[in-house]
Amino acid sequence: MTLKLLIDTSVWLDLTKDHRHLPILDALFAMTEVDEVELILPQMVVDEFARNRDRVMAASKASLSSHFKRVREAIVQFAPEEGRNSTLQQLNDVDHRIATGGEAVNEAVDLIEKLFATTSPIQATDGMKARAADRAIGKIAPFHRQINGIGDAIIIESYVDALAQRTDGQVFAFVTHNTHDFSQKGADTRLPHPDLAHLFDDTTSRYSTNLGALLNEFASDLIEEVTFEREYSQQSRQLSELVEAEHKLFLQVWYNRKWNKIAAVEDGEEEVVTEEEWNNAKPEGRRKMTTEKIWKGMLEAMKRTEEELGSDEIGPWDDFEWGMINGKLSALRWVLGDEWDMLDT
Repeated sequence: MTLKLLIDTSVWLDLTKDHRHLPILDALFAMTEVDEVELILPQMVVDEFARNRDRVMAASKASLSSHFKRVREAIVQFAPEEGRNSTLQQLNDVDHRIATGGEAVNEAVDLIEKLFATTSPIQATDGMKARAADRAIGKIAPFHRQINGIGDAIIIESYVDALAQRTDGQVFAFVTHNTHDFSQKGADTRLPHPDLAHLFDDTTSRYSTNLGALLNEFASDLIEEVTFEREYSQQSRQLSELVEAEHKLFLQVWYNRKWNKIAAVEDGEEEVVTEEEWNNAKPEGRRKMTTEKIWKGMLEAMKRTEEELGSDEIGPWDDFEWGMINGKLSALRWVLGDEWDMLDT
């Protein structure tokens, strides 16, 4: 049995707004690959999705982050000092997950566009346009709300034409979230508007406002499988974990660079001088000088680093291990906003 689906633009756009909808798109794509689902895709839907997708994507990524920004500002300004830092750290972790989770929006759009590519869009014929105009003249749904519903009318007329070609073994379904234009007014929005009710017998032609529930009727095992795969896929790390790892790598690189400086002093390539000697030296001479005060501070900082990291985390390392440490630091800094190869300490 083949399920032939006309999915309204409102549904496609809503599927991009929440990463929890990705299993539905996974299942839908898998069902199209094995011919369990065929899309009825009006060109009107393709065009409307293209016009609105960037706006919806931007809104999905920005909305929660903007809320968290205001919450953080309020905590900094008004929260008691005790516990403030831990609260801010938790908010930063959540905000980071929102940002990385926002990439799910891009994945959803990619999946939808792949689904669009599985079929040829249906162009609006003169007959569709004429019937849509008749709906407007008669104020028949979707024109019952005194608004210009020509796009919606052409979409429903595309469904009418497709349904007229139904063969045995095919179940048709029209799925929408636009309940104002297509569903019963002031009643059960899961049911079609009376002007459209004759198109749906609930057996061979279905009206649905819930794509996930509809697909679950036809492929519950597949829905469960792809949901499991999504839930147990690799999760992004918390921002606090990234910052902690970057700090550790920074200390390791800094600490070992200071041993290079100690070796240079011991070999006579650099010297430790008094403040007076530093002040009296020419700029080019200072390049190979370190003042006693800075030298003492460096040794104390190295001691603190040894205590913080422990003896197993301060080297020495061979060239391969040293390259790995520098590479990890560069990669983490890139993730946190720096440019590639930023290894300053």
